[in-house]
Amino acid sequence: MSGDKIFRLPPLPKLRIRRPNKETSNPCLGIMTAVLGCWASKGHMSGAEGCAKFEEALRLCMDTKKTVPARKSTINYHLSRLYPKLIGPHKRK
Repeated sequence: MSGDKIFRLPPLPKLRIRRPNKETSNPCLGIMTAVLGCWASKGHMSGAEGCAKFEEALRLCMDTKKTVPARKSTINYHLSRLYPKLIGPHKRK
């Protein structure tokens, strides 16, 4: 233990996440990828019967309205509260 160095964070005025409330991705993105992959492999016009189940699932997903209440992220609050404990004791100016 005598040769081990203690890792310390650099002195920062505050620790923050820039955009914590970033919007989530589209829930239909996976199904849309499956439809496009099916069309690419079977051809858009000729393989329509093979891709019909993916197309129907995409239509269902796009037609359903998904309302999720927007929750504000609390990460910056917790970072500002815990940062003094992370950096350890230091001299005050």
